[in-house]
Amino acid sequence: MTFDLRWLAAAFIACAGTPAIAQEFPARPIRVIVGPGPDIVARIIGQKFTEAWGQQIVIDPRPAAGGAVAAEAVAKAAPDGYTLLLSSASYPINAALQIGTTDVIKDFSAVALAASAPFILMVHPSLPVKSMAELVALAKKRPGQINYASSGNGTPPHLAAEMFKVAAGIAIVHVPYKGAGQAMIDLVGGQVQMAFAIVSAALPQVQAGKVRALGITSLQTSPLAPDLPTLSQLGLAGFDVRGWNGFVAPAGTPRAVVARINAEAMRALKQPEIVQRLKTAGYEAAAENSPEQFADFIKSELAKWTRVVKESGAKVD
Repeated sequence: MTFDLRWLAAAFIACAGTPAIAQEFPARPIRVIVGPGPDIVARIIGQKFTEAWGQQIVIDPRPAAGGAVAAEAVAKAAPDGYTLLLSSASYPINAALQIGTTDVIKDFSAVALAASAPFILMVHPSLPVKSMAELVALAKKRPGQINYASSGNGTPPHLAAEMFKVAAGIAIVHVPYKGAGQAMIDLVGGQVQMAFAIVSAALPQVQAGKVRALGITSLQTSPLAPDLPTLSQLGLAGFDVRGWNGFVAPAGTPRAVVARINAEAMRALKQPEIVQRLKTAGYEAAAENSPEQFADFIKSELAKWTRVVKESGAKVD
């Protein structure tokens, strides 16, 4: 048997180079591309990256096409850790609805889950219900007569309502808007009767008495709205819908680089200052998680939303 020494040398250099890449990373600014939704989580965590590494974190908003543009830009970027996507629930939802050209699993390397927030189920005060059970009973009594607002076709509030519809066995009508702001305006104005909204947007309206909160969508009670019961506790066992943000990199990014970014994110999320800043912005800091755990979470989100789309018949017109 003969050996090609040039091949052996190349293999040795490749293996030896991985730790060096991690030690040198980052040597220049890192770009975080943000699709739909706020960029506040990227800015809060990004500040800690800058403090730790001395490199600027450039926030690059690209909300077009429900996040498809942002996802494609990151998927096509060099897999070196210098281009990240602020991923969110929108991406597995897009995949379930077959929006965009990227594969949420194969085209990205999961790095770190950073934060999450539940949605609040709200109704207009004119609707004669004061609990989730009463809402479900009324919807069954008036099939197809209760309208719900969302921030648009294929958005997390849309799919949260579709999941609710299936779980509760009711027929409600979707009224999509071009953004969460207009959806909330029309809910407050009584043009629509119910909606799901992220806790940071919903609570001010609830506290002002302009809408009535019936419950939150996380599996456990949230410190962001500790007085509200979960829909799971109210009878929809296992109902769990959260808005979330995390960092992913292009597929093929060196494991050592992914691990370094993850480690810095986990350090940031343990700092009381960061936990409080996220809470003020309407998010819960994520518990410690590895890239592998975040990858498993994304897979579970894809499976959940694929099931919801199939069972509800939800689609983007």
